[in-house]
Amino acid sequence: MKLEAITFDLDDTLWDNGGVMARTEEGHYGWLDAALGTWLAERGEQHLGRFAERMPLTTYQHRRRELAECHPLRRGDFSWLRERALTELLEAFGLPRSAARLWAANAMARFHALRLEVTPHPEVEPMLTELGRHYRLGSITNGNLAFHRLALSRHFAVTIAAGEMHAPKPDARPFLAALSRLGTSPTRALHVGDSWKEDVMPALRLGMQAAWIAPDTPHGAPLPEGAHRLRHVRELPGLLKRLERD
Repeated sequence: MKLEAITFDLDDTLWDNGGVMARTEEGHYGWLDAALGTWLAERGEQHLGRFAERMPLTTYQHRRRELAECHPLRRGDFSWLRERALTELLEAFGLPRSAARLWAANAMARFHALRLEVTPHPEVEPMLTELGRHYRLGSITNGNLAFHRLALSRHFAVTIAAGEMHAPKPDARPFLAALSRLGTSPTRALHVGDSWKEDVMPALRLGMQAAWIAPDTPHGAPLPEGAHRLRHVRELPGLLKRLERD
């Protein structure tokens, strides 16, 4: 059938995300340590010490994992996990609950600002402009990027944050939600993503086609029907032309 819609994963599909997350992780925690230290000094409460020394980044990461295990429905809601972990650590550090919540919220505002410092691949903007003339476009992500704040989001009629739905990929629900809002059936849609488990397999199970961004995987290996291997998202227009001819 003729394709009507294309859905995209975001991180490591439309841009390289590894460096972004490393800078964001360290950046918002470092900001919290410095800003909180200044605030405490102004209040004459230096006796509490430095937050990041008593609660190092590894402690924060460990607490997030514990919360994900204790709250399985929230395991993909990364913003909730982060803010809850920060609040608990700030209380353990010695802040009253109201101040802990305030500082956790401020740190998360810093997190989201840093998280937006992504650089889409140079081919992405013109590619989405052209694809938007022929297909309805949507995004489905497990990440907690505030995508609506990026100029790139204007190309997408539908944006699904799967973790906030409490149904992170490979759950079928974010795919079904996107297809419903795009007004199309799975057999008329293609999903594009870098994860075999979280992007390709759930799309194929629903009857969608899938473009797998897999630069390090040998192209000679056989794939299931409906799956197509690409080295880079820039190869997507070529794939679509081949599919139109078939």
